[in-house]
Amino acid sequence: MIGIFDSGLGGLSVLAAIAKALPAADMRYLADTAYVPYGNKDEAFIRARVLKIGRYLADQGCSLIVVACNTATAAAVTMLRSALPNIPVVGIEPGIKPAAHSTRSGRIAVLATESTARSMRLSSLIQRYAGNVCVDVIACPGWANRVESLQLDDPGFTESAHHHLAQTLEAGADRIVLGCTHYTFLAPALTPLVAGRAQLVDVAEAVARQCRRLASTAENSQGRLILQATAHPERLQAALPALGLAQLLPRLQEAAAQIDI
Repeated sequence: MIGIFDSGLGGLSVLAAIAKALPAADMRYLADTAYVPYGNKDEAFIRARVLKIGRYLADQGCSLIVVACNTATAAAVTMLRSALPNIPVVGIEPGIKPAAHSTRSGRIAVLATESTARSMRLSSLIQRYAGNVCVDVIACPGWANRVESLQLDDPGFTESAHHHLAQTLEAGADRIVLGCTHYTFLAPALTPLVAGRAQLVDVAEAVARQCRRLASTAENSQGRLILQATAHPERLQAALPALGLAQLLPRLQEAAAQIDI
């Protein structure tokens, strides 16, 4: 079984990509909705949650764990790997490498939560993969919450997004990295704002390919999906069709459940 977790709904974009790449895999998705979002929390708090959830998923029999949250990856993936040395742990990081390699203008932008934007891990990624290009790191407060509340078509968001993107687009950025899994669900609103000037860069499919390389092939796997949340599990299940992921519903064996961890 593959365990996948995020602070809320954002990691569902990664879940969908993994389900497409591994249609027979059993998966358990855990949304830490009692503490969503992680992006405005301090790193000590995030590390504690990641360790607790990772150990829970391991105890539930997950043989591969995916940290489907950029903020949690930046704060705690190294610690989680040390805590679970016998279980592969896949993190998700902003697509700086593909953006830097493909840019034609020599300038890219990273849209990120406040925590990710100020993280040392993001700085390290930029230094490692984008040393020869200009990188604009843009914190986007409230964007993850917008996805959590399913406010995907609010005209007010278009105005806010335009404000965030205007300066970097004017400066010539031609790759816009979605540095939070929640932002995948905002892509339909962001795409018209960058059309003809830049491309959005998402890494969910790359994470799915890594899972395909690492996942064990259990004979009793049936493509089942278990949904769990630390608060309001009914919202997690209801979000699937609202986010265009109704194809995952037939995998559910039972209704989403609340867990207390």
